[in-house]
Amino acid sequence: MTNALPYKTKQFFFALIKLSIVVGAFYFIYNKLTNNDKLDFSEFVGFLKEKAIFSTKNIIFLVFLTLFNWFFEIIKWRVLISFIKKVTFFEALQQSLGSLTASLFTPNRIGEYGAKAIYFARQYRKKVLLLNLISNVMQMSITVILGCIGFWFFASNYTIDIDYFRISRFAIIILVVLSLSVIGVKQNRYKVKGFKIDKLLRFVKDLPAKLIVLGLLYSLLRYFIFSFQFYFLLQLFGINIIYIDAMIVITSMYLLSSIIPSIFLFDVIIKGSVAVYLFSFTGINEFTILCVVTLMWLLNFVLPSIFGSYYVLNFNLPKDEA
Repeated sequence: MTNALPYKTKQFFFALIKLSIVVGAFYFIYNKLTNNDKLDFSEFVGFLKEKAIFSTKNIIFLVFLTLFNWFFEIIKWRVLISFIKKVTFFEALQQSLGSLTASLFTPNRIGEYGAKAIYFARQYRKKVLLLNLISNVMQMSITVILGCIGFWFFASNYTIDIDYFRISRFAIIILVVLSLSVIGVKQNRYKVKGFKIDKLLRFVKDLPAKLIVLGLLYSLLRYFIFSFQFYFLLQLFGINIIYIDAMIVITSMYLLSSIIPSIFLFDVIIKGSVAVYLFSFTGINEFTILCVVTLMWLLNFVLPSIFGSYYVLNFNLPKDEA
C-alpha cells in the first residue's frame, strides 16, 4: 500500500511517525513525573536537594553505573544478533536505545520488538523478533533465579502473611497451562509470533552455546550493576543497611515486580508499591523508597531514551524498503 504513494509523501509520513514517537515518549515521561499520585514532583526535587543527591561526584558515579548497565545490554544484543547478521557496536547502540524510546509508552515494552526488527531487512525480521525475545528471557531468568534465592532469605528473616491457598491455586493454574502447552507443542498447533513452537525450539537449539553463555553472563552483569545502583541510592539517602540485607529485599522486589501481570505504563508504580511493601519490613520510610525507585527509572529508562530519541529521529529504513 505504501509503495503506491509518491516518494516525498512516504518520506513525510515516515518523518511524522518518528516525530510522533519522540513526542509521545517525552509526554509520557513528563506526565509520569508531574501526575504521580504517590510522589509529588516538587517534594521529590526538594528532597533530593536536601540530601545533596545532585553533587557532582554522586551524579558522575550514578551516570557511570547507568552507562555500564546499558553498555552490557548493547554488547549482549550485538552478540545475539551476530547469529544472523554482524553489526557494529554503534549499530547495536542505535538499535537498543532507539527501540527503548519507541517502546517506552507501549504495554510491556512490546514496541521494542517491532522497533528493533525494523532496523533490519525484511528477510531477517522474524529471527530478530526471536532473538529479542531470547534476550529478554535471559534477563528474566537471571531476575527469577536470584529473586527466588533472595525471597527465600526474605521469608526466612521476616514474618510475612502468605496466602498459601492462593499460591497453590496459582501454581495449579500454571501447571495446567504448561501441560496444555506441552501437548500443543507435540501436536504442532501453537505458534509464537508467527513461528511454530517446534521451529522456535529448533532455532534456540541452533544458537551456539557461546552466544547463550555470553548472553546470560551479560544479563548477570547488568543485574549486579542496577541492583548495586539501587543500594548506592539507599546509602545516599542516609539509609543504614548492610549490602547483604539490602540485596535480599532488592532481589525480592525485582522478582515480584517482574511476575506481577502489568503493562509497562504502570511499571514504575508497581515497582514503587512492591518496594515500599518489602522495605517496610526493614523500617525504611515510604517516601525515601519512592524517591529511589523514581531515580532508578530516570537513570535507566528516561536518560537512555532521551539519547535514543536522537536515533529515532535520524532513523532510515533499510535500503531494500527505502
